Amino acid sequence: MTRKPIFVVAVVSIILLAYCVLILFNLSLPVAYFIFSISPLLLAWVAYTIIRFGVYNGKEFNTDEEWGYQDKKKEDLDIL
Repeated sequence: MTRKPIFVVAVVSIILLAYCVLILFNLSLPVAYFIFSISPLLLAWVAYTIIRFGVYNGKEFNTDEEWGYQDKKKEDLDIL
């Protein structure tokens, strides 16, 4: 299993794109059915790799912050 999330996302995206092409043009339906049957495993592989080996490069929250937006300042947000 690889530790590079970008590789895993790229491979799974290409496989699922190939699935869409196979279904759209009605080509090799047994292969499309096989890809469809393993798609939950592929998505679980992507999720696991991102959660386990992904690196977050964004702003960390302060101790009194629970959530926030990176494109707006806290003062600019309206109260609901």
